[in-house]
Amino acid sequence: MVIAAERVEEAVKALRAAGFMAKKFKWSVNLKGRSKVLVQISTEDFYREFPERSVPADIHGILMRVASLPDTLRGKILAWQDPERRASKRQKDLLDIMRLVEAHPKLRKLLPADVAKKIKG
Repeated sequence: MVIAAERVEEAVKALRAAGFMAKKFKWSVNLKGRSKVLVQISTEDFYREFPERSVPADIHGILMRVASLPDTLRGKILAWQDPERRASKRQKDLLDIMRLVEAHPKLRKLLPADVAKKIKG
């Protein structure tokens, strides 16, 4: 879902009115409705170009566009590198990076040296 940066608050208000529960974080707003689909609105500038590189995917029976694999990896790397992030979340991010690279070895070339060193093997 793409929302113009200046209209995020309006979108969150509309989604709450539609029955979604919203939880705000420093760089995102997470929303949960009645289905299995969770919505995360990323508000960090880093993600602004992701929509133009998005790809179609079936998400719980709903066809939608999602972040490309390289962009998903970049987002996970950014999250892992955030020193303010909880240690358990950073470990999950590192495991997600490992799974992405294992499933898609061509992504390995996108890893910064510090991350590549952590997942060597």
